[in-house]
Amino acid sequence: MLKALIQSMRPKQWVKNVFVLAALVFDRQLTNWTASLTTLLGVFLFCMLSSSVYLINDVADKKADQNHPTKKDRPIASGKLPVQVAISVAIIIMVVSLWLAFRLSTSFGIISSLYFLMNLAYSFKLKHIPLIDVMIIATGFVLRVAAGVSLIEVERFSPWLYVTTTLLALFIGFGKRRAEIACLNENANQHRKVLDGYTLEFLDQLITIVSSATIMTYSLYTFSAPNLPQNNSMMLTIPFVLYGLFRYLYLIKVQKSGGAPEELILSDKPLHICVLCWGVSVLVIFYWSSIVSLF
Repeated sequence: MLKALIQSMRPKQWVKNVFVLAALVFDRQLTNWTASLTTLLGVFLFCMLSSSVYLINDVADKKADQNHPTKKDRPIASGKLPVQVAISVAIIIMVVSLWLAFRLSTSFGIISSLYFLMNLAYSFKLKHIPLIDVMIIATGFVLRVAAGVSLIEVERFSPWLYVTTTLLALFIGFGKRRAEIACLNENANQHRKVLDGYTLEFLDQLITIVSSATIMTYSLYTFSAPNLPQNNSMMLTIPFVLYGLFRYLYLIKVQKSGGAPEELILSDKPLHICVLCWGVSVLVIFYWSSIVSLF
């Protein structure tokens, strides 16, 4: 049962909570140990809150998951994890996590509460409304970034990063919906009622719009944010963003994958390497002087 519980908490999806680190990294405070430890604790609490949401969501989706070709094997859908146990653990994790969140920072606690309540509304109602469902997912990523900002004393965090985060999340969300329709075909609405509100053509148009906007906003960030190097070296990271978006499009349209974006990031080697190279290049550009001082 413990193994089933951990599986239902979806540790693979904790990778999404790295967005809480955005303020720490992009405000160039990674070498501030107090801020780093506080932010890492914030990441952990968001992981716990998201796991609480996943448990509740799987309970709500139990019947739908039983009709899905792969999700039918999830612990709650398959009966390996009793519903009563899942709900009890979810409540305990939620209460403890929110209590610690408010102890960490009042604003962080408020944002964490909004994140939990929004995802609760998503699990029971909002996920059935076309467009709103993906916009709620995108809002969750923005709240993660805002949570990271609330944990430290931010000096010059660019608002472009909020816009880029929103558009990137919409891009991934619409890509996920497209992958689900392509995978499930005529049985799509039996798993997700909201898929009745989408078509492949409509989703392709939305993906084109948000992918283009993501590239533009990120590019604008690289040479207009106030705390970037004066030599515009941040623009060197644009090719990694381009390849990452193109690779994801290739995976969902050619390879017919993309139903679980977090698994793609961890399992698709080219995408994995692209994200790693982007992250390393950002750290080098922001912290080159600190890296040199170590030697």
